[in-house]
Amino acid sequence: MNTKYIILIFFLFTSLLAMGQRNKSKGDVLFFEYEYRGAIQEYLKEMKDRPLTAEQTMNLADSYFKIEDFENATSTYLDVYNTDDKIAPFHFNRLLQSMSKTSGISGVQTFLASNSQSLSPELQENATFNFELLNLTNGNPLDFKVFNVRDNSPQSDFAPAFYGDNILFTSARSLIAKNLYEPSGESYLDIFSAKLSAEGDFYDTKRFAGIPNTEFHQGTPYFSESLGAIFYIRSNEQDGYLIFDDKGKNTLALGSADSNGNFRYLLKDLSTSFYYPFYEAASGKLYFAANFEDGYGGTDLYYVYTNNGLIMSSPINLGPTVNTPGNEIAPFIFEGSMYFSSDVFYGYGGMDIYKSEILDDGVYSIPVNLGEGLNSEKDDFGFIIKNYKESGLIGYFSSNRVGGNGNDDIYGFTVKEKPGIKTFAINGSVFNLTTNEVIPEAQIRLINNEGQLIKEVYSNSVGEFRVEVPWQEEVTIQALKERHSIFSDTYQNEAMEEIQKAPFKMGIAMIDDLVEEKEGQTVIKLPKFYFDKGRTTMNDAIAQELDKVVAIITQFPQIQLRIESHTDSRGGGATNFRLSQGRADAIKEYLESHGVASSNILYSVGYGEDKLLNDCTNGVFCLDNFHKQNERQLLVILNYDLLF
Repeated sequence: MNTKYIILIFFLFTSLLAMGQRNKSKGDVLFFEYEYRGAIQEYLKEMKDRPLTAEQTMNLADSYFKIEDFENATSTYLDVYNTDDKIAPFHFNRLLQSMSKTSGISGVQTFLASNSQSLSPELQENATFNFELLNLTNGNPLDFKVFNVRDNSPQSDFAPAFYGDNILFTSARSLIAKNLYEPSGESYLDIFSAKLSAEGDFYDTKRFAGIPNTEFHQGTPYFSESLGAIFYIRSNEQDGYLIFDDKGKNTLALGSADSNGNFRYLLKDLSTSFYYPFYEAASGKLYFAANFEDGYGGTDLYYVYTNNGLIMSSPINLGPTVNTPGNEIAPFIFEGSMYFSSDVFYGYGGMDIYKSEILDDGVYSIPVNLGEGLNSEKDDFGFIIKNYKESGLIGYFSSNRVGGNGNDDIYGFTVKEKPGIKTFAINGSVFNLTTNEVIPEAQIRLINNEGQLIKEVYSNSVGEFRVEVPWQEEVTIQALKERHSIFSDTYQNEAMEEIQKAPFKMGIAMIDDLVEEKEGQTVIKLPKFYFDKGRTTMNDAIAQELDKVVAIITQFPQIQLRIESHTDSRGGGATNFRLSQGRADAIKEYLESHGVASSNILYSVGYGEDKLLNDCTNGVFCLDNFHKQNERQLLVILNYDLLF
């Protein structure tokens, strides 16, 4: 059994369990003792006498999964799923993992086409994104130089951690007298140190003396240079004895040792195990994996706030973009990116290494599989990396891939660029330019510099959206909705970097907010404005209103206008006609000089006093305000019924 899974399900059975076995089937007993091959044989025998319970059928499927008999695992998980399609997300993930081994990515995608209701929206998006990456055949993978470090043992060696110029790691090798851990048949885990050669290889390996010794598990260290402390996990024990919960289970606690080797527990719960600590000095956050019951899957990634390494908050789950129905472990942050491992179904094998960008608002980008350069069909986990020499990076990870020295081995690698493809992630909202109200169900589109649609999403009920795509050198972002204007703008590298740092807001206008009915026509809604008496020249008040018209036509470039100008009856009829025509032409000239195309203005017509709105005709005495009712300028939308 692989050591990281032994850690994830660390149980030590007491006499209470042995007493309880009398009432269990032989298959159940063997299953809970990790004897999966024997459990399969017994369950198959029992099936001849009576049907297995739903729980036993799931145990049988899990047993097939554990021995990597993925054909039978798939069919047995499907038996359960077809009986009850509301199986736990953790087991649905295993069903998809098994299916990917037997039917490949295409088989999983075909199955999910009609069964995606079991996946959260975040998981569906993550799966689609990573499936697209795995399907790429013309990519440009990084040139990883991977090597098996020479001090690996026949036992499990994993979870490397930088320790100044040296390295720490976890091993089941037995350099000192320690009890055997029965589920693995190896020694209880311990922490070892090694020196690093100029090429990054390990030598002079010895048990690490900087922490107190214990007869039980201790491992997955992380050294914080800023605190001078080592965070690591160890068995829950007291006075040299393991302590158990009311179900007879011993779990793993998280603690730290200072530079003098003084240990203290930091996170300890008899019903929860903690794994793989990582301390981020800049934020004071302590990241870790844990199997809390209210998580998204088996083990999730969490963090707590600390004050110089002392816990100051409750654990905070990293959320469904990072955590899945599977197991997430081994967080490591480097230059704003979080690397971790997951056995979610859309990877290459068991555990794969992923990278997620930590955005400024605390949101995590879609985790991206690091690809075949590092990941294999087996388990790959415990990734760490740092800058190396002048123009490269060096790192380490653990794997049980074919060709190693033992169960899990530590591998080193060098690479010239930071691993993991770069993505462009936007968290934004769409709002009404006129009312500032949010706009739900707006269509958001990302288009590349070749005019191809990259991604399309819709804003939610409060107008918000999130979209993420592989990095582009240039991208056009659009927001659209029926009877609304189109937001469309193109951004390049530096601007794209800025967009990711804060919520991105896009305003679009609704045509109904901008028009009104007047005199039986649809016109652009504007406050009434007047030319100076007897004049056709622009003034500031008129220009201010016409600038709004320019903006509206920019938002709705298909609008076609007829500009109408009307005078009152004062003055001669011919004079008023010339005056109104001059005013209509002046409006047209202003609009065109400010960017409105001539094709948007079909007519500019002066009607003089021909279309009075009241009885203030020639020879009728009227107050000035009644005459002003007749003096007006209208911008009529001729094709309004054809716009949408």
